[in-house]
Amino acid sequence: MTNHLAGRTIIITGAASGFGRLVAQKTAALGAKVVAADLEASALELTVGPIVAAAHDAIAVRADVTARDEMRALAAATVERFGRIDVLVNNAGVMPLAFYSDHEQAADAWDRCIDVNIKGVVNGISAVHDQMMAQGRGHIVNISSTYGNYPVSGAAVYGATKAAVNVLSDALRQESQGRIKVTTIRPTGVPGTGLGAGIINRKALGGILGSRAEDYRDAYRALGGDDPPVELADPDSIGYLAPSPDELADQIVYAIDQPWGISISDLTVRASGEHFVL
Repeated sequence: MTNHLAGRTIIITGAASGFGRLVAQKTAALGAKVVAADLEASALELTVGPIVAAAHDAIAVRADVTARDEMRALAAATVERFGRIDVLVNNAGVMPLAFYSDHEQAADAWDRCIDVNIKGVVNGISAVHDQMMAQGRGHIVNISSTYGNYPVSGAAVYGATKAAVNVLSDALRQESQGRIKVTTIRPTGVPGTGLGAGIINRKALGGILGSRAEDYRDAYRALGGDDPPVELADPDSIGYLAPSPDELADQIVYAIDQPWGISISDLTVRASGEHFVL
C-alpha cells in the first residue's frame, strides 16, 4: 500500500497518553515528523523517547491548548524545526459526565471541559491556519464523539462541547475547501484511554445506553471474568464489545494517511457489538 505519511509534519495535542501517544508513535513509524504536545512535559518524553530511539523524527513541546499564546508558540516551534505544518490532530479532551443536579461538584470540571474541548480546538485551528493557507495545503483532524450527535441525559456539557467541535469542523471545511482538509473523528466508548477518570457521576453513563443498560452491564461483567467470551473479546467477532485505544488510533492514522486529493471528512468508529444508542 502507498504510504502518504512519510515526510509529513504532524502536530498532535494530548500526546502524552491515550490516542495521542498512539497516533504519534504510529505516524512516526510510517515516516512522519511528529510534534507531540501536551501539558504533561514528563509524560511527553514517554511518547517521544521510543520514537527517537527507533531513529524516527519527533520533538516534544509542552503546550496548554487553552492558552492561545502557547498554541501559537507550538506552531512556531514546529515551523522552526520542520519548516511546515502538514497535519494538526486536535486530540486533547476531557469527559466530565454529570447531571445538572451535580452542578456543585461538576462546575469546575465543566469549565475545564469547555476550555479544553472547545477553546482548545479553536486555538489549535487558529494557530496553524495561516501557515497551512500559505503552504497551499494542510489537514486538520478534530476528535469529537458520538456524544456530540444528539443530546443525552448525563452528558449535557460534554455533549455540547463535542457538538461544537462538529460545527467548528464543518465551518472550517466550508471556508477552506481546496486548501485545508478537515476530518471529524467520532469515537464511541473506548476503554483504556483514561477519559473515564474525569467522570463526576458514574450513573451519568446510563444516558448513552438507554434501554440497553442491563445488557451492557452483563456483557462487561462477562468480559471482565476469568474466561471472557470470544464473541465479546475478539475483534474478528461481529459481537466485539469495545474497540481498544490501539484500534481507534489505527482509524485516525487511516484518515490521515490519504493522498492530498482525498479527504475523509467524517469517521465514526464503533465496535460492531457495542450497546450505545447514539
